[in-house]
Amino acid sequence: MQVVQTIPALRAALAQARAAGRTIGFVPTMGCLHAGHLALLTRARQEATFNVVSIFVNPTQFGPNEDFSRYPRTFEADRTACESAGADLIFAPTPADFYPQGAATWVDVEGLSTGLCGEFRPGHFRGVATVVAMLFNAVQADVAVFGQKDLQQLAVIRRMVRDLHFPVRIIAHETIRESNGVAMSSRNRYLAAEDLQRATAIPAALAEARRLVAAGETEAARIRDAALACLTKEPALRPQYVAVVDQETMAPVTQVTPGRCALA
Repeated sequence: MQVVQTIPALRAALAQARAAGRTIGFVPTMGCLHAGHLALLTRARQEATFNVVSIFVNPTQFGPNEDFSRYPRTFEADRTACESAGADLIFAPTPADFYPQGAATWVDVEGLSTGLCGEFRPGHFRGVATVVAMLFNAVQADVAVFGQKDLQQLAVIRRMVRDLHFPVRIIAHETIRESNGVAMSSRNRYLAAEDLQRATAIPAALAEARRLVAAGETEAARIRDAALACLTKEPALRPQYVAVVDQETMAPVTQVTPGRCALA
């Protein structure tokens, strides 16, 4: 497995892979890898024959009072995990490598970026879309794999790929969960054991929404209210939003279409 830091070194390695007839898979990450990330890599290896994992804590997607400085950075463990999982190359630039003259050019996916998480993290999805566009330009992958945990991010990236005609196929992978049902996340390490237990109200709310849909419920308001009731049973949780949305547009819906809608 190779590790490169600069875009010229990345492109040179990828040129050799393509010359050997390899197809390129890509899994972008911010590091602090867990089983969810490795599941994305496993899926990429099913789709492509040379697979790149990027590890880059992107400063432009963090707000002024967010956790950029303390976001966990575990590169040596990440390198070991990637090698064990079959990655062919790690691209690990520094902010100085990636933004040598600062950030002045942005990709802003309007509409999709403003509600839900975007309401509480202004500028976040602009930073995400911009860095993913830069990574796509650098890697020129045939396929890229993203998790469904960050559903709004996935929708933003899919729209960006469509609007800007990036020649990459986007694959969405199901959310990988802890044994208690909580979605795996690098930020889970911020939580104490009792907080992780309280967070089980979230998968319980999702399960209740699924149960109602399976039973034939189509009224989005009823599904939302039932999920919110599950969350409010845990007084320590303070949901910023609960909504039933279209997975492509992230717009709220009034009627649920199974397979097209999601609880956010």
